[in-house]
This record gives sequence, structure tokens and C-alpha cells, in this order.
Amino acid sequence: MADILKDIQKELGASITSANFEAANIVLYTDDLELFRDNQGKIKELVNKFKKRIELRVDPELVKSEEDTKKIIKETIPEEAEVTDVLFDPQRSIVVVEAKKPGLVIGKEGSILREIKDKSLWIPQVQRSPAIKSKITENIRAVLYQNNNSRKKFLNQVGKKIYKEWNPEKVEEWIRVTVLGGGRQVGRSCLLLSTPQTKVLLDCGINVAGKGKEKFPYLDVSEFKINELDAIILSHAHLDHSGLVPYLFKMGYDGPIYMTAPTRDISALLALDFIGVAYKQAATPLFSSTDIKEMVKHTICLEYNEVTDIAPDMRITLYNAGHALGSALVHINVGNGAHNLVYSGDFKFDRTRLLDRAVSNFPRIETLIMESTYGGKNNLLPSRKEAEDQLIATIKETIDKGGKILIPELGLGRAQETMLILEEAMRTDRLPKVPIYIDGMIWDINGIHTVYPDFLNSNVRREVFADNNPFSSEIFQRIGSSQERKVVVEGGPCVVLATSGMLQGGASVEYFRHFAQSKNNKICFVCYQGQGSLGRLIQEGVKQVKMNVEGREEDIDVNLDIVTIDGMSAHAGRKELLDFANRCQPKPNRIIIDHGEQSRCLDLASSIYKLHHMETNVPRNLETIRLR
Repeated sequence: MADILKDIQKELGASITSANFEAANIVLYTDDLELFRDNQGKIKELVNKFKKRIELRVDPELVKSEEDTKKIIKETIPEEAEVTDVLFDPQRSIVVVEAKKPGLVIGKEGSILREIKDKSLWIPQVQRSPAIKSKITENIRAVLYQNNNSRKKFLNQVGKKIYKEWNPEKVEEWIRVTVLGGGRQVGRSCLLLSTPQTKVLLDCGINVAGKGKEKFPYLDVSEFKINELDAIILSHAHLDHSGLVPYLFKMGYDGPIYMTAPTRDISALLALDFIGVAYKQAATPLFSSTDIKEMVKHTICLEYNEVTDIAPDMRITLYNAGHALGSALVHINVGNGAHNLVYSGDFKFDRTRLLDRAVSNFPRIETLIMESTYGGKNNLLPSRKEAEDQLIATIKETIDKGGKILIPELGLGRAQETMLILEEAMRTDRLPKVPIYIDGMIWDINGIHTVYPDFLNSNVRREVFADNNPFSSEIFQRIGSSQERKVVVEGGPCVVLATSGMLQGGASVEYFRHFAQSKNNKICFVCYQGQGSLGRLIQEGVKQVKMNVEGREEDIDVNLDIVTIDGMSAHAGRKELLDFANRCQPKPNRIIIDHGEQSRCLDLASSIYKLHHMETNVPRNLETIRLR
């Protein structure tokens, strides 16, 4: 593999001016315009021969200027396509056309894209214009597409490491996984996967409800050395999985991080919000916006079902996890088939209003690492319909009493699910017409959902494509300032969706402080409340809490009604977890249980063992399991 670039160049001869890696992909540059416009299947033959993704581009010196290319695009694409933006990625000679009607940009059998390619020599790509503009996505693209060579060099270096010669006959093959966080607990998920050749980190999160060192994974242990880390894989963007990733870049990590594009955008947004919350609490942030920018620069985004090498002895594929936009089950092929591991991250094994259910079929699998947030024997969640009916009845009861209802939300996934339920309930007159206020970063994450509609289920995707975006419904009112918040607090009956979901900082804490003392008001928990969080204390019935009010600590009486609706969770309930273990194909030899309170982890492991007579492990933090 060390000479793969030379071998490919030999196949095509002198017409190839240079060859580079873009991570695991191979990019060839040519000054032969006829070859570029029509290679007569030669690239396809090379792909079949070398079993690698190979792309042919024209030499950057020959492409048309950006200004001329914009003119070509304007002249070629019909006005009815409604082009909203043209973005250039100079390092990759790619031009991205954003339009409201992408089909008209593509043309019959790709004819318009081919014409743009032939005239401009750029490689055109098309994407749908988002129904809600996302500032974070625009900023991320600016970082990735800016005209400098640093990202091109980075991707080439990643490729060189991936294709570094590896001979399994010269080393003893072993595979180990070490739990650095998330063992018998929810929060700070972090696993270290090690072979003699490679070290990869699976997630690196923060326990937002933890105190002191309990907030962070164990990154100070001897087996973890940041300069030996080859890659990071991020399953999804929630802070308990992604929150400490920018800190790794602050500490000197400069390698790749693999994830889906929605996860990249949302993890950057949540990290920026994490900094903001720290400042509001008069604390020093763990990292800066510069560290988040470095994280973005080092991302390599994959589509679902896309196979890619990440090391000489490791290949991954991401599959839909059904938990949140862009969330992924990670399939890892280690040692050219020596061992196959699936890391579930968080998942939902049921179709929701927002997403399709998690994938359960894989090419091969020997070990499954599975979450157990609701794995306890008593975690039998009601059906989605029962849960939705309970939510609507709870809101209606509150409104009829003249009260206000606060729903603390995870900005990613859980909030969008609630919005879809409320939008339909009001449209069908199941709920009275009262204001529904959206506060915190929920609106920004709504925008990211409309940037990536292909990650949503078919129903929502169809609505977005038909310009009937449910997240833009006029029933939702965005709150973005303290003055607007005051109007909500002093106003009449209403529904408030606000972050954070566990009342650990954010707008939801402010609303709770104002709503708590009235018996007419309600707080409705629809997502998991971590141990030690303010949300868990209130959920368990505490009657008075200490809160910081304008710099001083006050005792707040909790008089409002408290409602918990477990069936709304974006996590798999116990039945779903057991169903997933049963339906997983092929059957794993071993299941490792993590991401759950200790009793729930042990309950789930015991049940799976009794049902399937397969090895189950419930490791504590700092324990290592040898997989092979």
C-alpha cells in the first residue's frame, strides 16, 4: 500500500500531474481536459482494481476563476431552480450550488451539472437551500472552504498514515477496549480502542451534572497518551459524548475526527454554548472558540453506510442510530476482518416523528458495545402514542388552569420531536391556541435540521421539501433576549421549550425560577435527568432549592406540579434494548453494556445473558477488556 499513488499514476501515464490523499480517498489531478471530461471508465477500472475511492480532477491551474464560474452557473441553471448561494472549495476544486429546487440544478440525467463541469472545470455539487438559515453551518463552511492549503495538507497527512505499510504477520494481533468514562454511569462517555498499531477514541464527553473531576473522562491514565492517538470517532453531538473534544485539540491533538456532517455542525454549536454558559456562571471555560475551530478543521465527515479506512488496520462505517440528527452506530472492522466491533453510542430502536429507527443489520459483528440508559427491569416505557397523549393532556390541563408549562429540552433531537407533536396538536385543534415559546439554542439546531433533510425520516423530509417546514410554523415564537423572556414570565398561559434539558444552566433554569412558586404552573420532564442534576432533584420531589439570583444565593420554593413522561425519550427503552440485542444480525459473541446507572447496566446484562446465553460484560470506569 505504501506505493499506491505511484501504482495508480502508472496506470494512467503522463496525463496525471499529481496525486494526493484526501484521508482514505485518492485524488488525481490531470492537465488532459479530454480525460477529465470523459475518462471512458478508466477511473472505475482503477477503483475495482485497487478497492479504493479514486477521484479525477483537473489541475487547479486550469480551472476557471470563481467569478467566471459564477457566470457560467447563472447562464446554465434555469431561474426556476432558485439558486440561493454558490460556495467554492478551492482545495478540492469543488463548487457547491445551493438551490431551493436542486432537481432543476442537476438537469435530466445530470446534464446541467455535466455542462457546468465541462465549461468551468470545477466539480459541481448541489444541495437544497435550508428552510431556516443556520449561521453555524455557514461559519463552518467558511472555515473549511477558505483558500489556504492547511486542510489539504492535513488530509494528505492522514492518508499517508492510513496507507502506511502494515503487516499483521510481524506483530501479535490483540484488540483491547478501555473504559475511560460512561462505565456504569450516564455521562462523560469515552472509550479507548487499542491494537499494537492504532489507538482510537470513541467519544469524549462531559458529565454536565458531575462535580469536580467526576465531570471528565479519565484522560490522565498511563494508557492514554494524546500524542499516540490516531483518530477520534464521534457518535453524536450531545455534550455527554462530544463535550470534551475541543479540549483535546487544546491539549495538542492534531489528528482526524470522524463523524457525520450534522454531528460536526451541532457539536460545534453546543461547544460554543458550553463556553457561554461557563461565562454566565462566572467560571473559566475549559476551551476557547479557537479550539472549536481547530476541531472543525480536523473533521472528516461520512455519510451513513459509507466505508472508509481510518488506520492501516482499521476501517469504519457509520449507520443511523435513530437517537438525534446525524447520530451514528459505529461499525469498526479491525485487522482486515480479525474482529468486528459495533459501538452503539446512544440509539433509539423505534421510529419517531423525526427519525427512522436504528439499523440492526451489519456485515459482521463479534462484539457489541451497547448503551443501557433505560436498561433496568422497571424501565418499561409506555408507547409513543400514550406518551404523546399524556403530554398533550398535561399541557391542556395547565392552560385550562391559567398556568404556564416549562418543558426543559435537549436542544438536539428531543426539542424537535416535541415541536412536531405540538405543531400537529395545534393544527388539529387538540390544543388551545396559546403561545409556544422556543428559548436557548433550539432554534439554531432547527436550522441545522433543515440543512440536512436527508438525515430525517421520510415524513418530515417530505414536508421540508414541500416548503411546509414544521419547524417554521407560525405557532412557534423565538425568544432571544432577557427582555423577551420577561414578557413571557409576566404574560398569560403558555408553553415554554428551553434548554438545558437537565436544568444545568441555560434558559430553562431562568424560567424554572420564575415558574416554581405558582401551583398553577407545571414542569414536564421528557428526557433523562442525570444523577446530581437540578432536574433530577426536582423530579424526585425536593421542595426547596438554592439558586443564584443576580449574584446572590436564594432559596426557591418548589410549588409547581412536576410531571415526568418517560415514553418521550430519544433513548431505547428496556423492551427496545432487548429487541435490538435479539434482532442484531449477525449475532455478536459478546455484548458490553455501558452508559447506564449501575443497577440498570447489571439488569440488562443479566437479562441478555439469560435470554441468549452469550457473554455479557459490565465494565467499570478504568477497566480494560481484551476483545481478541
